[in-house]
Amino acid sequence: MLQDRYALAFRLYPYRKCADQDAPAPRRHKVVVVGGGPIGLATALDLGRQGVPVLLLDDHEGIGMGSRAICFSKRTLEIAARYGCAGPMLDKGVVWNVGKVFQDDRQVFEFNLLPEAGHAHPAFINLPQPWFEKYLFDQICTAQQAGAPIEIRGRNRVEGIETHADHVALDVATPDGPYRVEADWVIGCDGAGSPLRAMLGLDFKGRVFQDSFLIADIRMRSDDFPTERWFWFEPWFKSGASTLLHRQPDDIWRVDFQIGWDVDRAEELKEANIRRRLDAMLGAEVAYDIVWSSIYTFQCRRMEKFRHHRVIFAGDAAHQVSPFGARGANSGMQDVDNLGWKLGLVITGQAPDTLLDSYDHERIQGADENILHSTRATDFITPKSKVSHLFRNAVLHLAEKHPFARPLVNSGRLSVPCVYDGSPLNGPDALPGGPARTRVGSPCADAPLGADFLLRQLGDGFVLLAIDRAVPDEIALDGPPVRALRISKADDPSGALAARYLGTAEGAVYLIRPDQHVAARWPAFDAGAVQAALTTACGKD
Repeated sequence: MLQDRYALAFRLYPYRKCADQDAPAPRRHKVVVVGGGPIGLATALDLGRQGVPVLLLDDHEGIGMGSRAICFSKRTLEIAARYGCAGPMLDKGVVWNVGKVFQDDRQVFEFNLLPEAGHAHPAFINLPQPWFEKYLFDQICTAQQAGAPIEIRGRNRVEGIETHADHVALDVATPDGPYRVEADWVIGCDGAGSPLRAMLGLDFKGRVFQDSFLIADIRMRSDDFPTERWFWFEPWFKSGASTLLHRQPDDIWRVDFQIGWDVDRAEELKEANIRRRLDAMLGAEVAYDIVWSSIYTFQCRRMEKFRHHRVIFAGDAAHQVSPFGARGANSGMQDVDNLGWKLGLVITGQAPDTLLDSYDHERIQGADENILHSTRATDFITPKSKVSHLFRNAVLHLAEKHPFARPLVNSGRLSVPCVYDGSPLNGPDALPGGPARTRVGSPCADAPLGADFLLRQLGDGFVLLAIDRAVPDEIALDGPPVRALRISKADDPSGALAARYLGTAEGAVYLIRPDQHVAARWPAFDAGAVQAALTTACGKD
């Protein structure tokens, strides 16, 4: 059953002997990415699209089996859209915006994660991680055909690392024996257990929560549960202290039971015991097949630093959070989005390598936000004392009738992108009356522009967004190219762009980074101010 569901996972990049294995001396590569999960694939794709030669080493030959991440956020879809692979993800995934919270047999309240119109992408899709990886890989193949210098080597396991002032050396094991490669830069995307991190003697700091959760992915046909996120506190069916239900493609449903800390894991994973919990929840008459199951514990931890000279970590290799809130893979994609353009500028000589220090600053800020929200969610879901349990239940009872209490209910605050307040790359926030949601450091909010959307027009380079303001056709600046995007109020019939970018201002000029975060904003164009902000955004101050 499991192999049927994940048949697509096998041998996407089967092992082949390469010239490096017989080279008389180690060959030097610009970038080596270690790990072929979603973050490693996205990193290779991001860099390759920029024309940066990148080699990805993976100890498997394709997508891993098993169900891991399933919820991919609007921000992740916006990043994937720039890479060219959001379309198939949306076609395959289950789109949802609404969540419902229950206690016992009562609905406490419901929420909409995207209540406003005018966005190209939904709040979330549910898509099993193997499919997400498959679509990234497909886009890599498309990019390779267009000339992107991306190479993937399956069954190439990194077993040793040496760091030097101007490069990194990696010892690689293959079916034909070991060999060595060198790299100007190494990106560690090899997961929460990160062998690369261990080889460098680095570790996580943070908390491991004493509770256990049983995941079961089941295949069933049911109209009883809509395409929504349903979360029960103290459910009436008594299958766990809390339960989460999500719909996935292909009639697959994710069920997540909180089962306590002192449990016999081997006993709990027996099919009969999993079915006992599922039957109590669904009804004994409901037919289903169990396609995957596992038990996990919450961990909220991160590395002290993500950059270690020429070795940089991203995704689960750099930080871990509890799965409630869908912050794992989504925050990893934001790591890639942040790192890719910076490393590209450094490699092409358009920025000093100190620009990469801002990756540490900004993404550690993002990781800390995720850890804070995940820790609060975990504490609310799994109260550790009678007093905290009473408080939790009092909040739930209030929330059922009083909207003011609903923000206090935390069944996993769902992933939102970090606003880089205080970043060393931020320029002036000099737009009087400018909306807080598009302040300097924030990710750009989407908005409809006729038949198109703003984020599609921004693309993935530096952009000077001029709204009802004049800017020159040619912007002669010292640094990476900056493209002008002019928009008038006539292009904004819904008024969404004005509401999200002007506020009370009559017009505005925004400098947008390649990752579509706001670098600076002003009421009008000034070449000197733009130059200064671009210099700052490239880490040259």
